[in-house]
Amino acid sequence: MADNMTTETLLIELGTEELPPKSLKILATTLFEQIKSQLDKADLTYSDIRWFATPRRLAVQVDDLIAQQADKIIEKRGPAVNVAFDEQGNPSKAAMGWARSNGITVEQAERLTTEKGEWLLYKANQTGKTVKELIPEMVNRALLKLPIPKPMRWGSSRTQFIRPVHTLTLMYGEQVIDGETLGVRSGNEVTGHRFHHEGLVKLKNASEYKEKLAEAYVMVDFDERKQLIVEQINSAAVNIKANAIIDEELLNEVTGLVEWPVILVGSFDKDFLNIPPEPLIYSMQDHQKYFPVEDKQGKLLNQFIFVSNIESKDPQQVIFGNEKVIRPRLADAEFFYTTDKKRSLESRLVNLEAVLFQKQLGTLKDKSERIASLSEYIAEQLDENSADAHRAGLLSKTDLLSDMVQEFPQVQGTMGKYYAQNDGESAAIAQALEDQYRPRFAGDKLPEANIGCAVAIADKIDTLVGIFGINQAPKGDKDPFALRRAAIGIIRISIEKQLDLDLEKLIDQSINLYGEKLSNTETKTQVVDFVMGRFRAYFQEHNVSVDVIQAVLVKKITTPLDFEKRVNAVSYFRTLDEASTLAAANKRVGNILAKFDGQLYPTFKTELAIEEAEINLAKAYAEINEKVEPLMAGKDYQAALSELALLKAPIDTFFDSVMVMADEEAVKVNRLTLLNEIRNSFFAIADISVLQ
Repeated sequence: MADNMTTETLLIELGTEELPPKSLKILATTLFEQIKSQLDKADLTYSDIRWFATPRRLAVQVDDLIAQQADKIIEKRGPAVNVAFDEQGNPSKAAMGWARSNGITVEQAERLTTEKGEWLLYKANQTGKTVKELIPEMVNRALLKLPIPKPMRWGSSRTQFIRPVHTLTLMYGEQVIDGETLGVRSGNEVTGHRFHHEGLVKLKNASEYKEKLAEAYVMVDFDERKQLIVEQINSAAVNIKANAIIDEELLNEVTGLVEWPVILVGSFDKDFLNIPPEPLIYSMQDHQKYFPVEDKQGKLLNQFIFVSNIESKDPQQVIFGNEKVIRPRLADAEFFYTTDKKRSLESRLVNLEAVLFQKQLGTLKDKSERIASLSEYIAEQLDENSADAHRAGLLSKTDLLSDMVQEFPQVQGTMGKYYAQNDGESAAIAQALEDQYRPRFAGDKLPEANIGCAVAIADKIDTLVGIFGINQAPKGDKDPFALRRAAIGIIRISIEKQLDLDLEKLIDQSINLYGEKLSNTETKTQVVDFVMGRFRAYFQEHNVSVDVIQAVLVKKITTPLDFEKRVNAVSYFRTLDEASTLAAANKRVGNILAKFDGQLYPTFKTELAIEEAEINLAKAYAEINEKVEPLMAGKDYQAALSELALLKAPIDTFFDSVMVMADEEAVKVNRLTLLNEIRNSFFAIADISVLQ
């Protein structure tokens, strides 16, 4: 039996064929999380645990892992004694079955006595299992949980995994743990670099894993490898007096492609820089996995940085090979650009009739015409050039038919801008074509000018109304038309660009533009509710507390900018000393009024006020309300709430000394009228009674 106080390093490594680079990190972290949770569940203590991943391996290393679980005394309660035996004292079937399942006889059972009675009890000493016994099964369980969309089979085996498996390393200190996974038996050998190291690397101890592999040209730590790549790319960029464009997704992918990163710089013909930079950048990033570079002014240069997996004796040959590969890619982009410019965007409008937006909602030509009308309407609301907005909306989808966008879908809108400039369209229209898709993702920049904002909002509203209008609202995590992103985009543009737009009016306008195409009679309500539902997510992300958002949501405000002003006002109000008392008072008034089923007076009658406290409250409210009304008209909700907060003292005194539900009906109704007027002043901004 192992001494369960012994601790050693545990190593689990699965050696495979090249794993998909985009999934490498998620595969490795899932394996790590599964192993960690099983070790924790099994009460196997350790000092540290980490994951490693390269294109040809997934590994987990655990420091100071205890050799064996502690022994445990297990107790299993059986049937109550009064049902375990009959009147003659013979054991019942239930008692005998329970004893048998625990490998004892009824006579061998102990007794457990509590205040509630007496039960049969089985007590046994359970010896803790060793790491060697537990690990093989843990590994197999963990591998079953890995996110593998398309498992493969290899050789004549029936086993399936994301890629063929060649080695399995299970070591505890110097010992090999005997086990089998995916048809491979465990050992103490791992593969080195495919080109820089011949044969397998033999490990004497699980703790030397990282160092031994480094000698075999493998950097096993994903994050260290990624960090090194970033540092070397930036250093290479400095050498050529440039800034590298480092895309995080590409960086992760490249880190998942190499085991021994070597950074090199290549170049291409300067003439290619006559093409707009975006398709060149996407061509380098997406097709070639290169990192483009720009000068200090942000202008693209005719050089690129790439990460090789080989430390070549003749790096110039590697560079030459990469330069040779990129040339035809850039030549394609150049050809597309030259060809596309021969036709104006306007001439492509007719071709949009052949492209469906959605079969019940018509073609992209129909959509463009609706976007044009809605953009014009929005521009009018914003006092912008409505003719420009209409024109931009009409041309918004024409670049989708260009060769360049067909090849690089990511440059939709952007190429529209370049082609519009080439056609002689105004700068505002050209910019709006690029801005229409913004924000494309969380944190993305917003349209530059208001014409672009108008087209971007029109496009998003048109999609929302159309898809809801044919009863295809998103379900669960399925959102094929990205309606959630569209809704958040509308909210962001309206608030962050300070555009005073009422969504309800825009939705009405959009429904009218669709005419007979929509079959859902609830379209307006559903779209409004859907967008309102995103308000909560938007403001929570901006650290606004849920009760503040809830207080404003009650008002069903459909103008995002106005909604934000109220949220800010209530957030501020919540910090005041008076807030909690006034929130409670509003709640109390709401409850009193809910129970009252009579008719209130149109306004508070001074002549019916008897008590000093109600006279003072009415007077204080009248004075404060005089200041609040102009503030409300100017939508200065924060100042209005600050004024209303001054009612705390007179309201407290009123509730302390006045009986609201007076015996005399007229006095009671008058007091309720005053409280209702005060509550309505608060409610005109938000329902502060829901504040916590």
